[in-house]
Amino acid sequence: MTDAAYPFQDAALSTTERVDDLLGRLTVEEKAGQLTQYFYLAMALNQQDGAPADGDDANTAQRAMVEKAIKAGRVGSLLFVNEASETNRLQKLAIEHHRFGIPLIFGYDVIHGLRTIFPVPLAMAASWDPDSASAAQRIAAREARSVGIHWAFAPMVDIARDPRWGRIIEGAGEDPYLGGAMAAGQVAGFQGGAGADDAVPGDAILAGPKHFAGYGAARGGRDYEDVDLSDSELHNVYLPPFRDAVAAGARNIMSAYMDLNGVPASGNKWLLTDTLRDEFGFKGFVVSDANAVHSLTVQHFAKDLPDAGARAVNAGLDMEMAMFEAAYEHLPEAVEDGRVSMEVLDEAVRRVLRAKFDLGLFEHPYVDEGDAAATLSTPEHRDAAQHAAERTFVLLKNEHSTLPLKADKTSSIAVIGELANARRDPLGPWCFKYDTDETVTILDGIRQRAGQDVNVEFEPGAGVGERLYPSMFDDNDTVVDRTPEDWDDDAHINAAVELAARSDVAVVVIGQHQNQIGEKASVSTLELQGRQLEQLQRLAETGTPLVVLCMSARPLDLTCVDSHEGVGAIMQIWYPGTRAGAAVAAALFGDVSPAGRLPITWPRNVGQVPMVYNHYRTFQPEGAGERYFNEPSTPLYPFGYGLSYASFEYSNPRLDRDQIRVGETATLSVDVTNTGDMDADEVAQLYIHQCYGTSSRPLRELKGFSRVSIPAGETVRVTFPLGPNQLRYWSAVTKDWIQDATRIELYVGGDSNAPLAGSLTVTQ
Repeated sequence: MTDAAYPFQDAALSTTERVDDLLGRLTVEEKAGQLTQYFYLAMALNQQDGAPADGDDANTAQRAMVEKAIKAGRVGSLLFVNEASETNRLQKLAIEHHRFGIPLIFGYDVIHGLRTIFPVPLAMAASWDPDSASAAQRIAAREARSVGIHWAFAPMVDIARDPRWGRIIEGAGEDPYLGGAMAAGQVAGFQGGAGADDAVPGDAILAGPKHFAGYGAARGGRDYEDVDLSDSELHNVYLPPFRDAVAAGARNIMSAYMDLNGVPASGNKWLLTDTLRDEFGFKGFVVSDANAVHSLTVQHFAKDLPDAGARAVNAGLDMEMAMFEAAYEHLPEAVEDGRVSMEVLDEAVRRVLRAKFDLGLFEHPYVDEGDAAATLSTPEHRDAAQHAAERTFVLLKNEHSTLPLKADKTSSIAVIGELANARRDPLGPWCFKYDTDETVTILDGIRQRAGQDVNVEFEPGAGVGERLYPSMFDDNDTVVDRTPEDWDDDAHINAAVELAARSDVAVVVIGQHQNQIGEKASVSTLELQGRQLEQLQRLAETGTPLVVLCMSARPLDLTCVDSHEGVGAIMQIWYPGTRAGAAVAAALFGDVSPAGRLPITWPRNVGQVPMVYNHYRTFQPEGAGERYFNEPSTPLYPFGYGLSYASFEYSNPRLDRDQIRVGETATLSVDVTNTGDMDADEVAQLYIHQCYGTSSRPLRELKGFSRVSIPAGETVRVTFPLGPNQLRYWSAVTKDWIQDATRIELYVGGDSNAPLAGSLTVTQ
């Protein structure tokens, strides 16, 4: 026996023994409580100071309901609490009012930082550097854990191929190979390297990849729409990043909202049990998206809330995320009448309790509030955010060596665009505990880097436009205190043109406010909003060289911008985070060479959407770029594209053997030489094409990449493995994964248009 009152309180026992002991002591009602997660709306979602919303009766009632449920043991988890004092207070309610003192697990949307805001996830994917993403989420985890958050609803690993969809910003783009690598890196960062069976370090949190699965294929790019996916596309494109996240040790998965093959994901046993657990080997717990179990009734799948709860838990969904009435409150009656077995209920509770034990919450349920303040203000975190941002910028155009700017040869710089002086917009959406006083604006960054000898002046110019349908997720603090009624575009455009005309160079920031993308922010056009394009044309007429910075996280229609001879350079800067301006200035002045590469195909306009690089070869491949009669049917910029201040040459591609058997591995190596006069990074990319087999395969598929630093004038040798992990695929013919005996064409270079580098024969 143990000195502890109960065996589950003895940390010397194994986690399995502790879980089983506690589970055996719980009533059915207490078990249902452990599977219930409630929002705790301590503040309005668009407030950053943590003050409760004045007169918010609904929030007050919701908080009172949740606290009553905590004391009654009917809650196992809360979300949306981000203050150390508040997590401690609520944790105390749970521990002191429950007969076994079971701690709460706090979840939160730690998407791209908590206090220190890193570039948005699509930007991090543009770094083509999973280690950078891992380092960013490691810092995010430390900050989150310091305030009592134990679990992130991230990374989002949905493949997104339609830039109209607002949530494209949260993922890694269109490719499953890149998406899987970024997913694995983020899981490792959040969890401090802890795998599926490990205790989680005290400064780490659980990763929660989402939304399982297919959510990114929403029809028309419209948020919350249904999806229609073939088996081949589901298995080969949308599921692999989740498999990689699970292999990296992810401890939680969030289910999606939409139907998949006519069955909502949160009640889909094939998806949550047969695929996720039986095929992928997932050992953690599954949580629904917000109110998704309740929504099973809205989707005309479940009869009522008791039916919805029974269907969800039987499908393999362990925890319900709810706002008010939870469907899982009805699980005891479902057990009593035989609709849910005790074995199913116990298995779900076991997974949740295991997470709490592995997090060490039974031994250390509270956080040090003083330590939290110190952790959130760590200067090194801000430095890391700048370094991460510098790795994400994609140079799309650079005519006549417009960039980098040379401070010693430039006496005046015009900075134009309301986004250039914004403090909230560079942070992007889906962040809540930021401090805009810490934001380095684009304008401030340029001024600081240019120095006192360069005259830097600012004009806001044309408005970026307003969000048509404000939502609960909006942060409406734009660059200046204005309303659409008192904003005079004509006056601001004229002032911007006058400033550009008397300056040596004009840096023009275009794009979208952060609340014009994200959840509930899909669009039907990719055009620049407001009069931004008109302003660019007028600025170009001044003859002053223009450097265009695009702040967005979806491809915008830059066709006219790219083709205009007055525009010397275009750089996609995404939403760079807390140290946005310092990072942008470092790239503008050549302190770093841009080495970001596009994680998405950039269409010419919305009429080409959806457009992906890894499409199939048609029966008439000739003239593939001429499918439209009015314009080329090629993208404006291909997947993987990005320029540099250096130049690179690929040579001497060599296979260690030109023939392998199914299951064996060959190695392709290639020399990459920096032929420029500046040290720089290059992203070497390997693409394959299977020429024949059980099923036809895409024209190009990314199967390897390596971001390498190459000093000016030097050469590095990059190697890529070619084995089952790269050459297998899921076939609708066999209904399984397969590797064919076939011929594989290999392409190596700096983007998805890489030239042929050889071929590999695969035999049985």
